[in-house]
Order: sequence, then C-alpha cells, then structure tokens
Amino acid sequence: MIALLIRDLRLAVRAGGGFGLGLAFFLLVAVIVPLGVGPEPATLAKISPGILWVGALLSCLLSLDRIFALDFEDGSLDLLATSPMPLEGVVTVKALAHWLVTGLPLVLVAPVLGLLLNLPGAGYAWLLASLALGTPALSVIGAFGAALTVGLKRGGLLMSLLVLPLYLPTLIFGAEVVRRGAQGLAVGTPLALLAGITAGSLALLPFAAAAAIRVNLR
Repeated sequence: MIALLIRDLRLAVRAGGGFGLGLAFFLLVAVIVPLGVGPEPATLAKISPGILWVGALLSCLLSLDRIFALDFEDGSLDLLATSPMPLEGVVTVKALAHWLVTGLPLVLVAPVLGLLLNLPGAGYAWLLASLALGTPALSVIGAFGAALTVGLKRGGLLMSLLVLPLYLPTLIFGAEVVRRGAQGLAVGTPLALLAGITAGSLALLPFAAAAAIRVNLR
C-alpha cells in the first residue's frame, strides 16, 4: 500500500493536474472575489468563510477525474482489482494521495488567502482546523464519485453532478465553523458534525467505491 501511495504521488506531481491546478484555482478565487464584491473590509470579512470553503471545494473537484482514470486507461486498475490488496484499501490509498497533493496544500495556503479576504483574526485557527478536518471527506467522496464514473468517456461532468450534492454538508458545516470562530461563538456543534461526516465517509465510502469499481470492470 505504501508503494501504491508513493506511485500515485509521483504520478500526480509529474502530471501537474492536482497540486498546481488546485492551488492556482484557489488563488484565483481569493483574488477575483474582492474585485467582484468590492474592497469593503466589512463585506469581505462577512463572506470570507464561505468563499474560502467554496474555493477549497471547487479546487478539490478539479482533479477528481484523475483518481482512477489513468489507471483504467493503462490497465493498472484491472491488476489492482485482482491483486492480493483489498480493493477497499486501494480506494483509501488513492483518496489519501489525492488529499496529500490537493487538500493538504489548500489547508496550508488558506491562511495566506484569508488575508486577501480580510478574514477576522480569530477565524484563522478555525479555518485551518475545519479544512484539515473536512478536506479528507472531500477526497473520499470524490473517490466514490470517480469510481462511479470510471470507464465512462467524458464522465467528468457527470461525476461533478454526482459529487457536488454530497459535498454540500461538508461545505455548510466547514464554513459555519469558520464563521462562528471568527465571531467568537461556540463552534462545538458544527465541528462535531464536520468530524462525523469525515468519519462516516472514511468508514463507508471506500467499500461503496470498491463495489462500483468491480461493477464497472465487469
């Protein structure tokens, strides 16, 4: 499993479709929004939690079609499906690789982009906490969507339509954590719900994704 993780990380870095593209899109969102809504600090401070989370969500969405597509095209997915390694473990490793090259960089750069959106000082710690807790769920849910559409030509749009509704709870509670934290309010409830979504996704979706892959490979 470690060898598979290292292989996926190398492919992602060489392809350049996860790390660079996601960060560039996240930066563009943080730069364009102030141009669209105006430079008023009060307005930016109010909308910054939601904008940062929307940018992170869409950045993760950009590279989801690469999770299984390349392996399906070169036949590696058939070998992985018949290898001694459980297919559920393969899905988990690929979701982890996606998070390492897409979600983790977004978590690290988010405070810098928060400055562009005038995020209140009290919200930075909660921004980091919510993204670190919520972005793994985005990768696992995305892996499930990619498994459903693997083998379909031009399945990227269909995958986006399938995944976006599943992303909404993570987006809502993640942005609420940052909003409440920035205002000095209690964040226990949305943070617990966000953790529950991530834990539930990690526990259930690798099995669902593995089942979808088996169906698509028949």
